[in-house]
Amino acid sequence: MVTLEEAQSILKSHVKRIDDTEECGLIESLGRITGEGLAARTDQPPFPRSPLDGYAVYAQDTYGASKDGPAKLKVAGELLAGDRAVHDLCPGQAVRIMTGAPLPPGADAVVRQEDTDYGEELVRICRSVKPYENYCFRGEDFKAGDMLIQDGETMDTARVALAACMGYDKIMVRKRPKIALLTTGSELRGPGEILKQGEVYDANRYLVEARLREWGIVPSYTGTVEDDVRKAAGCLAHLCREADLVITTGGVSVGKKDIMHEVVRRLPADRLFWRVKLKPGSPAMASIYKDTLIISLSGNPFGAAAGMELLIRPVLHHMTGDRRLKTVRMPAVMEEDFPKGSGLRRFVRASFRSGKVYVPSGSHSSGALRSMKDCNCLIDIPAGNQGLCKGDSVWVIRL
Repeated sequence: MVTLEEAQSILKSHVKRIDDTEECGLIESLGRITGEGLAARTDQPPFPRSPLDGYAVYAQDTYGASKDGPAKLKVAGELLAGDRAVHDLCPGQAVRIMTGAPLPPGADAVVRQEDTDYGEELVRICRSVKPYENYCFRGEDFKAGDMLIQDGETMDTARVALAACMGYDKIMVRKRPKIALLTTGSELRGPGEILKQGEVYDANRYLVEARLREWGIVPSYTGTVEDDVRKAAGCLAHLCREADLVITTGGVSVGKKDIMHEVVRRLPADRLFWRVKLKPGSPAMASIYKDTLIISLSGNPFGAAAGMELLIRPVLHHMTGDRRLKTVRMPAVMEEDFPKGSGLRRFVRASFRSGKVYVPSGSHSSGALRSMKDCNCLIDIPAGNQGLCKGDSVWVIRL
C-alpha cells in the first residue's frame, strides 16, 4: 500500500507535460489552453468614436445651453458606424452621429440625441456638455502591442471575444492529451440493452467519460472488454501505442474475476503500485507499458469517481497545465453528524455551501451512485477517525 500523496507523486513522475501546440480556429479554441501569448494588432477602438447616438460638437458651443435657452448649431452632416470621418468640424456646427461611428476631426464631445430636438438642418441643444464627454478615445480599451492573453491561459467566452477584437481568426493552442478509457467486466451491458440475470449496466464508462468531458477532454477511445486476460491485454497493448494515458475500471481487487494483475504480467507492463491507503477506491493500480501510463481504478462506481478526483485529476493537471484541473482544498464546518468511523483515510461525498458541508442521506457504499447527485465536494476524513459531529472542522476537496 502507498499513501495518496505517494501515489500522486509516482503518477506525476511517469507522465510528461504536453507542450506541443497546434493551430485552431478561434471559435474552436473555446476551452483550450493557449500555446502562445496574443498581442493586440491594432488600437481598440482604432479611432475616436461615439459611444451613443447624438450630435458631435465643440463642447464650448454648448456652454450655457438649457431647455429655455438652447444652443443652435448647423447640422453639417451625418456619420454612421462604418463611415469615414473626412471633413473637419467647424465651430458653430454639429454632425449627427450614431453609436460606434468615428468622430469628425475637431469634435471633442457628443450630445445625446435625447438632449436635442433631433434637428436635421439646425439642431437645438438644451444641455451643455464638457470637453470629452461621451467621447471614446483611440486605444481607450487597449493599444497595439499590448499582450492581452498570456501563454497557458484557458480560452473562455471573454478571451475568444477579446482575441476576435484583436483581429485573430486562428490561434495556437496546446494539444489535448490522448486519453483512452477501458471498462472491464463480462457482466457489463450498455444502457438501452436488455439485462439478463447477473448483468448490470456499465455506469463507470459513462461516469469516467463524462467527467473527462467536463474537464474539456474528449477520450480518443472508449470501450468495454470482458473478463478475458488475453483479450484485455491485447486491447491495452493496442491502446498504449496511441494514448498518452489509459484509464481502466474494474478487475483490480482480489477476486477470481479481477484480471488486471494477470493482464499487467501478460503485456508485460511494470507495475508502479497496487492499493492506496484510502476509502473508497483502495485497490487502484498503476502500471507503465512502453512509456504509456495505465491507471486502473476500482470497479465500484464511487470508488472510480473518487479515483478520478484524487488520482486522474492531478495527473491531467500535471500533463496539461490546465489551471481548472488544480485540486482545490478548503476548510469547512460540518453542518450535521456523520458518525461512521474508518480505519483508513476516507473520502465522503458531500455538498459545500457557504463554508458549511452537508452529507447527503442514503447509502455511502462504494457501489452507490444515487447519493452522488448534487454533491460538489469530498470530505477528507483522517485515518482512525471515529466519526464526525456537527460543528467539527474538516477539509474538503472541491469537485
